[in-house]
Amino acid sequence: MTAQSIETAATDATAPQHGAELIVPLNRLKASPKNARKTPHSAATIEAFAASIKAKGVLQPPVVEIERDGEGAPTGNYLVTIGEGRRQGLRLLAKRKAIKRTHPVRVIVDAENDAHEISLDENMTREAMHPADQFEAFQRLAEEKGYGPDEIGARFGVSAHVVRQRLRLGSAAPELMAAYREGALALDQLTAFCVSEDRERQRQVLEQIGPHTPAYAIRRAMTEAKVRVDDRRVRFVGVEAYEAEGGGILRDLFTEDGGGWLEDVVLLDRLVADKLAGLADEAREREGWKWAEVVLDYPDLSGFGRVYPVAVERSEADAAEITALSEEYDRLVSETDAAEMLPPEVDARLEEIDKALQAFGPDFNYAAEARARAGVMVMLGHDGLARFERGLVRAEDAVAVAEPPPPFEAEVAEDAGRAGSDSATDSGPGASEDDGGPALSDRLVIDLTAHKTMGLRDAVQADAGAALATVVHALALQVFYPGYGVWTPLQLRLTVSGLERLAPGVEDGPAGRRVRDRCEAWGARLPERAEDLWEVVAALPPSEQLDLMACCAGVGLYAVRDPHDRRPGALAQAETLATAVGLDMAGTWAATASSYFARVSKARVLETVTEAVKAEEADRIAGFRKADMAEAAERLVEGRGWLPSVLRTAEGGASEDAEAEDDGAEADAETPSDDDAYVFAAE
Repeated sequence: MTAQSIETAATDATAPQHGAELIVPLNRLKASPKNARKTPHSAATIEAFAASIKAKGVLQPPVVEIERDGEGAPTGNYLVTIGEGRRQGLRLLAKRKAIKRTHPVRVIVDAENDAHEISLDENMTREAMHPADQFEAFQRLAEEKGYGPDEIGARFGVSAHVVRQRLRLGSAAPELMAAYREGALALDQLTAFCVSEDRERQRQVLEQIGPHTPAYAIRRAMTEAKVRVDDRRVRFVGVEAYEAEGGGILRDLFTEDGGGWLEDVVLLDRLVADKLAGLADEAREREGWKWAEVVLDYPDLSGFGRVYPVAVERSEADAAEITALSEEYDRLVSETDAAEMLPPEVDARLEEIDKALQAFGPDFNYAAEARARAGVMVMLGHDGLARFERGLVRAEDAVAVAEPPPPFEAEVAEDAGRAGSDSATDSGPGASEDDGGPALSDRLVIDLTAHKTMGLRDAVQADAGAALATVVHALALQVFYPGYGVWTPLQLRLTVSGLERLAPGVEDGPAGRRVRDRCEAWGARLPERAEDLWEVVAALPPSEQLDLMACCAGVGLYAVRDPHDRRPGALAQAETLATAVGLDMAGTWAATASSYFARVSKARVLETVTEAVKAEEADRIAGFRKADMAEAAERLVEGRGWLPSVLRTAEGGASEDAEAEDDGAEADAETPSDDDAYVFAAE
């Protein structure tokens, strides 16, 4: 239908028909009280509408309803049912004198549908454009139309800075954009990739990472220009392999160790990825895993289930032979312990025994059924060695285990069945007229089981062995069976928080490896199914129950000082506990450029060198640039066992040094120095 003006419509004998197109002055358009969107549009959204309309006009006509007075006569105004945001954008342009208050607006009349329903339909049945489509559309405008960030921003009501961000994201490698659309990459991960415009580097890092790699690790990989020769990747592939592929090295001629930097990061990472992939494929084929995956950094494994190796069943003959060989090996070692050099015949025999024992295979191994639905993840440890995480189970491969129904449900059903047959004989004063129905009401069941719970509390308190087994069972369920239901009546909650995302490399440190080894050793002894755990725990001697409890309790400790998570009582107790167990962090942590010195101010670096070495050495490096000072400080304090006060263990009571460190940290946070700003920019 052709458009007609409101003046012409006013003279018609009949009101505009359903679907008619009208040209209506802006000041005759009003907000509809039937609009389903009650939360008003944001100022930014209205600004975007105004910018779009100014550049391109109203692309989609608003849908309106004729306003009528109390007697049903048209008032000459129209209520905007669909398109209130466009009306607000037009009003903003009129307010800024960009258009007149009577600016003509093309609208469509809806005279048949319920205004509230179509407003709701308009807001519910549309799907927002995927951000990736928006990024690429901005990029296309820049390439085909020649628009700059300022002009694009003006046409869409966003700042030029936002446009530059979207243009950078829109120019990402196609593989990245496809992964983002499929949900394999989150937006923060995509932005980390786009810190550099090098598409080839983006593709390479994408091949290296797993889906759980945090954004900071991606950003760090994307911004590398050169790699030091002591980097873990260099230790993994070897300088010789890198040079054999034509990689260049910038040598440092002014240090005693003759160190330097590898200049071709892309080549180095390709060599690392290829070597890790080879190890992953080899492990999958040799050990029979369902899948194998390669990641560069330690991922978040909380999304995986876990299977552990089980004891290998051996025949009586094999067990006897293994025992005999082991006893002979120990006897020969004991007899020749005092000799400076083993006799040739003993050395040869020990080697024969060792080969014979290895031929029997390990005492614990993964079951074939477990390997058929689990996988192995191969990653590069912070020590430069490949690390294998075996027995990981994806969600779709986990064995579904349903919790059993409460035992009393069967009893209730049984009682209900008896009620009908016994009702004729049960004529005592307690008999009910409704004996044919359920024997126990929900309220009665609650009452009775409350009494049973109190009896259970009394019995467990009186039996220290059962109490210990109950606590150990509850802790082990939460550490080794986190994906299962609630299999214990003990209301004991243990939270296991990952630390790798807070401190990359902590899982590969000496303490992290010991914690992991203990957990894996216990995991190998525990059953795969949670419902079978109690029988195993109850059969353990008290000493081993205590060992298992210690393993679980240690994993559940969390003493991270987070300014957003204030727990002064818990942190104070953590210091008391550290003193009680004689914690010495000098054997676990060392101050290096990356772990400490590059992350504090120059003044604190010099204080550290003064305290750990002597003031003269601090004066010598006082004029160094920040990066050089950090490396020099690392060499000076190496092997001296120096620790920042926050890592020191007090000899008794709370640590005053730790409190002072907190005060200093808060002061630094309030007034950051230029050096701190340098660190933040580098990170």
